[in-house]
Amino acid sequence: MGSALTIVLVALAMVVGLAGTVVPILPGLLLVWAAAVVYGLVEGFGTVGVISMAVITVVGAAGSVAGVVLPSRAAGGSGAARSSLWLGVLGAVVGFFVVPVVGFPLGGALGIYVGEQLRTGDPRAAARATRATLRGFGAAVLVQLAAGVAMMATWAGWAILAWPGG
Repeated sequence: MGSALTIVLVALAMVVGLAGTVVPILPGLLLVWAAAVVYGLVEGFGTVGVISMAVITVVGAAGSVAGVVLPSRAAGGSGAARSSLWLGVLGAVVGFFVVPVVGFPLGGALGIYVGEQLRTGDPRAAARATRATLRGFGAAVLVQLAAGVAMMATWAGWAILAWPGG
């Protein structure tokens, strides 16, 4: 049955995974999911665990898909070119190393803006595409954060039900 040490370590890993939905350098939903799997392997799955893992897996997969689809649709809807998005990725990576943590989103936004400015020659269109893409990324972060919280809540319910006398 659920040992306190296992629960604390799994919860800690899940919190790091939850932080990873907001801070892109940390693993996100995959870490929350993997921590739940480790809990099941250590403590046993049982009926509640199998159902909980199914829910955790579906919610995690949906959140992960949203993390890709939402920014992509927002960028496409604003007319941003794929090349500008790749420039944004490059800018994010460079920005992260130049100005750790905050350089990641700043470099990404700057990369998208520069890519669109070079492509269209229109600073307003570049700004619109950049804002739309950033809104898409913001929405994706919120969806992934909500998915992570739902995954953790599902695991907590499983751990409570598996606890001796629970």
